[in-house]
Amino acid sequence: MKSLIMLLLVVLAGVTASGQTTKKTQTLKVSGNCNMCEERIEKAALAQGALDPSWDVKTKLLTFSYEPAKTSPDAVAKKVASVGHDAGKFKAEDKVYNALPSCCKYDRSGSAKAETESHTHTH
Repeated sequence: MKSLIMLLLVVLAGVTASGQTTKKTQTLKVSGNCNMCEERIEKAALAQGALDPSWDVKTKLLTFSYEPAKTSPDAVAKKVASVGHDAGKFKAEDKVYNALPSCCKYDRSGSAKAETESHTHTH
């Protein structure tokens, strides 16, 4: 009888624990050009708590899972931007972008207006 009760407790604990971790999947547009960018982007996403991040060089899309209690898509995007890659609504700082290897420097002309506007509002 004790072993049956213990088994039920273990099963119930497992169900309760698995019910608490709700993973979600997110896709973000992230600027970059090459395999070096891919490594940098995925490493930054991992560091911010993304699970199984995968950035596609051709589509420029970063797909990852995350646990909302541990991180958010915005937090991941901010972290990716902090290493030099425009990610979603977050833009990399010019000095970080300028420090990227030449092969990693992507066209930023489409985001120049947004950067100017955001700098105008923050000063």
